[in-house]
Amino acid sequence: MPFNSLSFFGFFAIVTASYFILPHKFRCLLLLLASYFFYMQWNAAYAVLLLASTAAAYAGCIFMEKASSPDGKKILFITSLCFNLLLLFACKYSNFISTALHDALKCLGLNIPIPGFNILLPLGISFYTFRSLSYIIDVYWGKTAVEKNFTIFALYVSFFPSLLAGPIDRAAGLIKQFRTEQRWDMQRIAAGVQLMLWGLFKKVVIADRIAPYVDSIFNQMPQHSGTSYLITAYLYAFQIYCDFSGYSDMAIGSAKVLGFDLMQNFNLPYISRSIADFWRRWHISLSTWFRDYLYIPLGGNRQGISRTYINLLITMLVCGLWHGAAWTFVIWGGLHGAMLCLSRFTNRFRDKLYKQLQIPPVIVTVIKLTITFHIVCVLWIFFRANTVSDALTFYCNSVSGIQFSFSAIDSFIKISDLILVMVFLILMLVYEKGKISHLNWATHYVYNVIVLASVFWAIVVWGSFNTKQFIYFQF
Repeated sequence: MPFNSLSFFGFFAIVTASYFILPHKFRCLLLLLASYFFYMQWNAAYAVLLLASTAAAYAGCIFMEKASSPDGKKILFITSLCFNLLLLFACKYSNFISTALHDALKCLGLNIPIPGFNILLPLGISFYTFRSLSYIIDVYWGKTAVEKNFTIFALYVSFFPSLLAGPIDRAAGLIKQFRTEQRWDMQRIAAGVQLMLWGLFKKVVIADRIAPYVDSIFNQMPQHSGTSYLITAYLYAFQIYCDFSGYSDMAIGSAKVLGFDLMQNFNLPYISRSIADFWRRWHISLSTWFRDYLYIPLGGNRQGISRTYINLLITMLVCGLWHGAAWTFVIWGGLHGAMLCLSRFTNRFRDKLYKQLQIPPVIVTVIKLTITFHIVCVLWIFFRANTVSDALTFYCNSVSGIQFSFSAIDSFIKISDLILVMVFLILMLVYEKGKISHLNWATHYVYNVIVLASVFWAIVVWGSFNTKQFIYFQF
């Protein structure tokens, strides 16, 4: 039941109507049952893993609160934490670890067979595990109170709008909203529906129209020219942004219809002025998670510049590994870590150089935006490539055989389609930059209706309805 399907909109309409009809005391149970029903549409058996992760976090924190000594509390904390981490590692990284171990032994001349694990990755496990982990850590640190109502806590972990790909909200903020009675509010509902349609527009009109061309390049690399590689690098940057931010918009919008505010996940990341700024704007719920629960506990930037660089590299390597059990993701994360270190190391020198050359501030901003955007585009190749070898082939071929003419573009994609996508991208950036989606419906009613109708019309006329899975579902 993907977000970009009629079945989801039917499901959501039924849940929303039932939610506002029922008394407040039954609403959390309804949403919990709806969330598990939603999750079980992919693979019913994996609902057991979701329940196990939830139960371990819930029980661990209940017993932590009752622990008679700090040592006992610490043991319970570690046990609950390890259970969730082991669940994630067993499902997501077991085959990667066994393959890496076999390759390492082979390099040492030891051809010892290591058993593989053919486990189908449960959808959303990285996201709901991180929600459970943040709750466990916050309770242990005393930042949030223990939630004794299992239904409400289970709903926090499995809330269907954000279950499969975030945002990764913190327990304190979302649980408080679940306890508050939400009333029917047409302005809020209209704003939520508009955000849902905007997310659907980004997914089916932009991301899914780009996807076939990008997939053809990465899956059949020897058959394409250098020009195709260059175009693909830019197209993929916008495909993944529209795909993932489209999901986030739909998640935030559907939650808003029900009366809940999920945290913002994107803030125009491609107008970032540095790599650090990019990570403050891209997948915000995840980047803040790693900042709060890994980077800062490692020491952050409080223990000298050398340790800061090490902490940045560790954090980004783990971030890369979180995205997938493959060396391409590890390298992608490591390169982002290296870029963060390089940016921090050269920051003063670059600022001094701009002043000495007397470059106008506007030009400096353009330079920073351009450099950052292209660094991000270059690094996305490792993220998308099927193998490390494919990524290196992409880099090598992208600077060879370049022909700057329309005839050099593969016939797979029509020039008209490319122009149409570019127009939609420009409209999207103007829309999001202008914060049109946040305009008050009561004071901008006519304007919002026009925008809403236009987006809906674009979805119907130009949308790709092959029900292509969202990219971040694989993580």
